[in-house]
Amino acid sequence: MLTVPVRLLGDADVAAVERLLDCEPYAGAQIAERVAAGGLAWWRHEARLFGYGNGKRIDALCWLGANLIPVRAGPAAVAAFADLIAGEVRGCSSIVGPAEAVVDLWDRLRPHWGPARDVRDCQPLLALDRPAAVRPDPDVRLVHAGEVDILYPAAVAMYTEEVGVPPAGAGDTSYRERVADLVRARRAYARVLGGRVIFKAEVAVATRHTAQIQGVWVAPDWRGRGLATAGMAAVVADVLERVAPTVSLYVNDFNEPARRAYARCGFRQVGTFATVLF
Repeated sequence: MLTVPVRLLGDADVAAVERLLDCEPYAGAQIAERVAAGGLAWWRHEARLFGYGNGKRIDALCWLGANLIPVRAGPAAVAAFADLIAGEVRGCSSIVGPAEAVVDLWDRLRPHWGPARDVRDCQPLLALDRPAAVRPDPDVRLVHAGEVDILYPAAVAMYTEEVGVPPAGAGDTSYRERVADLVRARRAYARVLGGRVIFKAEVAVATRHTAQIQGVWVAPDWRGRGLATAGMAAVVADVLERVAPTVSLYVNDFNEPARRAYARCGFRQVGTFATVLF
């Protein structure tokens, strides 16, 4: 009888998981933040983390919760994770991570979970470990606690434009609470003009290695004026001083204006992500 090299991980595996994630400071950031905050007991996260490897050795990881995230998963690990997960009803809203693993995983899960709403198979993963190469926008700052109502419409607009549908909970309080959490945690940045957000960005993930930026958005009538470049430079400056030693993000390959802005700031490509959206 063959031993299946995939197992559900628990708190006893934290040290081994952290060692593996240290080898993937950018690709593993989303998992690393959650493990640091709550260990590996599934009930703390409403998610499970599976490890691939022989015996106690862990060579690859797969996070299964609101998102499905493979890390350091080669073809054999992807096949093993897919075999384990395929029989479950899909509960995640996306598969996201290193492109080769995500595409392979989706090819295997599609007959069971398909179809996807969108597959973005080439998203450059970028990082920067020094101040941006351009002058920061002095008007970009942390959003104040009393400005959630100002930030919220911009957050909904960004999400809808980026993902193609409004955020789950946009009609009630859950998405607004997510925005408020970012503000309380001092992770939300904006340039506010006349009571309106014209640039925004958030630190979505923070680990001892990196702060991952998401939600970068410029109001449509302000685009083409360099706000994204200078705004990101301001975000980078504060993050490097206050949050983490590097700044990272991933961007759709077809989003040429955003890619140009990040390049002007000095971001370099450190990998390629892919995202499957449901």
